[in-house]
Amino acid sequence: MRLFAAVLPPDDVTRHLAAEVEALRRLPDADALRWTGRPGWHFTLAFYGEVADTLVPDLSARLERAAHRTPAFPLALRGGGQFGHGRVLWTGADGDTATLRLLADRAEAAGRKAGLPMGEHRHYKAHLTVARSRRAVDPRPYVDELRDFAGQRWTVRELVLVRSHLPRSGTPGEGPRYEAVARWPLDGAR
Repeated sequence: MRLFAAVLPPDDVTRHLAAEVEALRRLPDADALRWTGRPGWHFTLAFYGEVADTLVPDLSARLERAAHRTPAFPLALRGGGQFGHGRVLWTGADGDTATLRLLADRAEAAGRKAGLPMGEHRHYKAHLTVARSRRAVDPRPYVDELRDFAGQRWTVRELVLVRSHLPRSGTPGEGPRYEAVARWPLDGAR
């Protein structure tokens, strides 16, 4: 199964972001972007790719330990930017981003120790993807609009293992579906 570790913002936080995204969708060329929806909004901590069923128990145990060793922490959505010359539009994080990075490092280490091919370690860049494009789109109007975006603060209280179901219908614009397969409370969040 295709898995990743994530932090999922609560519904009240995603409702606020949804209102901001609606404003972005009214900008010129917005139809050239594939907008992600609220069910898919998350901060990916570590992407594991296809994981054999036999490795999931060990990965889960290691993620549970990582969650237990990480304190609950405050976070908010803030600002925005782009990757890949306008191919990915995102909002960022504000708050205790050092602990978010630590949790991402621990989630990556859990995958490595469980025997997953994690590839080269990269510096974690906290972002929540709001849109993608197959072709370059001028990101400046969107990034300018997101510059002053400030979401409400919440306390991150859990680490989530998520399964990604890739689109199969071939319908244009169809995105992946996400399913939380396990959740572990962070230390102090029990």
